[in-house]
Amino acid sequence: MLKRDDRPTPTVIDDDDAGASADTSHYGIAHLLRDAQRAMSRALAIRISAYGVSIGQWYFLRALWEQDGLTQRELSHRVGMMEPTTVTALNGMEKKGLVERVRNPRDRRKMNIYLTAKGLSLKDKLMPCEDEVNRLAIEGLGDEHAERLREDLRHVLQRMADAGD
Repeated sequence: MLKRDDRPTPTVIDDDDAGASADTSHYGIAHLLRDAQRAMSRALAIRISAYGVSIGQWYFLRALWEQDGLTQRELSHRVGMMEPTTVTALNGMEKKGLVERVRNPRDRRKMNIYLTAKGLSLKDKLMPCEDEVNRLAIEGLGDEHAERLREDLRHVLQRMADAGD
């Protein structure tokens, strides 16, 4: 059993130097993408928390801003979460007054999720947070290089979709 003084000290990484000191030259693409996504999510979570929104809630808000009125199942698929996780997130969002559930008139078993005025109004506050994180991530790349990165990432996504994930 490790004594308290023998335990490793957790590394704290802030937005400005996330991964900057680590030697990532041996990392595979999947590892680099995962680390980049986690760093960007962490940076976004910090910014949106000022508005009382968690990163988990962000993904659902983002999907509903694109298409309001999705069923819980459609929302789960769109966000890539399991349905029980979606239900838990929606319960919290409903308590905060961000969404409301409405029984589907054609299929009473289904619930459609709609943004409230409060949930909709957050778009103008939170989207600039996402824009800031995206700008921070590609700062210094130049427009041409940044666009090439987007194209390459779309290519990776398509290849993985074609491979059946």
